[in-house]
Amino acid sequence: MDRAVERVNGMRIHYRTEGSGPPLVLLHGYPQSGHMWRKVLPALAERYTVFAPDLRGYGDSDKPADGFDKRTMASDIVGLMSALGHKRFRLAGHDRGARVSYRLALDHPEAVEQLILMDIVPTGVMFANADATTAR
Repeated sequence: MDRAVERVNGMRIHYRTEGSGPPLVLLHGYPQSGHMWRKVLPALAERYTVFAPDLRGYGDSDKPADGFDKRTMASDIVGLMSALGHKRFRLAGHDRGARVSYRLALDHPEAVEQLILMDIVPTGVMFANADATTAR
């Protein structure tokens, strides 16, 4: 697995990559980093060129004072993939990464070839049901 950094939207975005084939981006949840994909990345790399970036503020990516909204983070990922020569890609997100992925698909539908969202609950539903039963 290779590790690299690309400057996107004024931020240093760290990412891991491995494999060859169509591009697949894996976005981590909270409070993880791209490192969370280390055990599945090799298997996926048999069919895809896999990219596992650290979202801004996480892992080895820059940690600015702001810009943690999903739209800005989604823009970082589109910028990263564009800088790496990929205008379209497959995208899988977990938890916070799924929320960023969802925003990315809404704002940049031309970039998303396929989308997988894992462990995501709509924010409104989550807050409307925030009680002890839901927490358990």
